[in-house]
Amino acid sequence: MVKTGQRYVTPGGVEMVVTKGGDGTLTDGDTELKTKGAEAEFAGSEPGEEAEEVSLGKRFTSSDGVVSVLITKGGSCDLRYDGTPMELQEPRKLPSSD
Repeated sequence: MVKTGQRYVTPGGVEMVVTKGGDGTLTDGDTELKTKGAEAEFAGSEPGEEAEEVSLGKRFTSSDGVVSVLITKGGSCDLRYDGTPMELQEPRKLPSSD
C-alpha cells in the first residue's frame, strides 16, 4: 500500500513523496521502492532497465490516476505503479490575467 505523505527512495537514489496514495506498489523497473531510511536494502541493485532521468519538482501520476508522487531528489528511475509506467504530470495552465 502506498500512503499519502510517505517518502520513498529508488536504487538509483531518486527520492519522492507520495501526494496521493493507493493500494498498489511503487517500483523502479522490477525492484520495489523502499521507504526513506531503508536505502541500505538496495545493496547491489541498479535502476530499472528503462530508467530515464527524472528531475526535482516533477510530478508523476499512475495511468489510472490513483497514485501521484512528487520528486524531491532527481536521478535515474523507471518509475512504475503496479507494473505500469507512471506518466509525467504536465503543469496546469492558469488563466491569463489580461
